[in-house]
Amino acid sequence: MMPQTGNTMMTDAELAAHLAEVAGRLLVTVRESGLLSLKALGRAGDATANQFLCHALREQRPDDGLLSEEEKDNLDRLNQSRVWIVDPVDGTREYGEARADWAVHVGLAVDGVATLGAVALPGADNGAGLVLRSDCPRPMPPAPQTLRMVISRTRPAHEAVAVAEAIGAELVPMGSAGAKAMAVVLGDADIYLHSGGQYEWDSCAPVAVALAHGLHCSRIDGSPLIYNQADTYMPDLLICRKEHAPMVLDQIARVPSPG
Repeated sequence: MMPQTGNTMMTDAELAAHLAEVAGRLLVTVRESGLLSLKALGRAGDATANQFLCHALREQRPDDGLLSEEEKDNLDRLNQSRVWIVDPVDGTREYGEARADWAVHVGLAVDGVATLGAVALPGADNGAGLVLRSDCPRPMPPAPQTLRMVISRTRPAHEAVAVAEAIGAELVPMGSAGAKAMAVVLGDADIYLHSGGQYEWDSCAPVAVALAHGLHCSRIDGSPLIYNQADTYMPDLLICRKEHAPMVLDQIARVPSPG
């Protein structure tokens, strides 16, 4: 039986949000057990959330394809129009350290486009948790005079640092890709520029949510993000306010290659 909201079956967007929220709660429960070392906690969290998400999606949407970071890839998905793309724990290190900047991604790509999704931030709001959804866009505050660019807290991308310097943006180190993308959605940052290597599950749900909030989302050369590919490697990403995209893309093109 499919989940119900009142007497109505959940929509795809409602299902994505429900799954992301429940997976986030499961992950917090696993961490709070206090029984696992940091290394074992990351593995246990990934496995627990992945099992829940994959079993639930196969139960609730049996005709759709599925791609998960923690599951062996089934290339039958390439023949399907609708493919769920999930990252059970985006930011395993941050999750294990009980930081706030980790996430759960549940996205749906339709014909290669990140169409809808949800990103759970279980550590947000002092641990109360927050779920950002493509079907419930929030109003965005105006951009500040000095723009803020989120970057990796451990491996800042060469292009991001160079562009930030060129446009006078403040650098804001942060953990997971989902947390960075949602910082732009929430108005806590203005630009997320990544060029250090990612996969489809790192960005599908965040991009769906960002697009629903009217943000620009593309590769760093301005080309579209295309999902459900045989090669799931998607090394770069730009999420920002639409009015800033031409300036940022122009500056990216000017950045010399490192070395």
